[in-house]
Amino acid sequence: MAFARIDGILLHYGVCGPEGAPVLVLANSLGTDARIWDDVTARLQDRYRIIAYDKRGHGLSDAPDGDYSLDDHVGDLAGLLDRLGIDRFVLAGVSVGGLIAQGLALRHPRGLAGIILCDTAAKIGEAAMWNERIALVRAGGMPALGEAVVMRWFSEGYRQERPEDVAGWRNMFLRTPASGYAGTCATLRDTDLRAEVGSISVPTVMVVGADDVSTPVDLVRDTAARIPGARFSIIANAGHIPSIEQPGILAEHISTFLRGTNDG
Repeated sequence: MAFARIDGILLHYGVCGPEGAPVLVLANSLGTDARIWDDVTARLQDRYRIIAYDKRGHGLSDAPDGDYSLDDHVGDLAGLLDRLGIDRFVLAGVSVGGLIAQGLALRHPRGLAGIILCDTAAKIGEAAMWNERIALVRAGGMPALGEAVVMRWFSEGYRQERPEDVAGWRNMFLRTPASGYAGTCATLRDTDLRAEVGSISVPTVMVVGADDVSTPVDLVRDTAARIPGARFSIIANAGHIPSIEQPGILAEHISTFLRGTNDG
């Protein structure tokens, strides 16, 4: 574990893999922390230098009160990479982590060799839904949302076959700071990059779980069509977080992409 204070926000991050190897940065989804990437990291850390961090409001990072903007999240990540002296990297993000990746590609593309966008879109959900979630979690804490949200993360097959794992991931969700969850729901409510992502100029691949109900296949496909040259793939037997359900397949997608960008 390691920590860095970026513009007043304490961020938790981890680094593994050989020094001097191509750098892969990983951004987590709403209500999770960097542990969702563990099984992917285990498959790639012999070849790549991997940095996984908890975005603000999640894991061991600070969770200030109030709404967070996309620029807040993008600035945190850009500042962390600058602090670590990372001058070339590929960034993979899932859900809001993928939204952060899009934002970084638009606002701070220097050194960014490519982005891998998992189960995300240029616009996710509608304001009314996010406002309802914010109100619920601010009134009743994370238990007010726990069961319904976690059930949407995973495919039916995974929920039936791995009930203990689902229970463990639910614990992670419940221990997410309510202020951080609500603040990042505001990020999703207020961000619409549909008119901007056509300006993304770095190599891009988008993947989505075939059983994702949070960012369905057609929503992700629509964003892929807006990004010049983006490749699009569907991962079978996976819901919203393929790094948990299908880490081997996702790791292969990432490795193939890294080789294609000359960073692997």
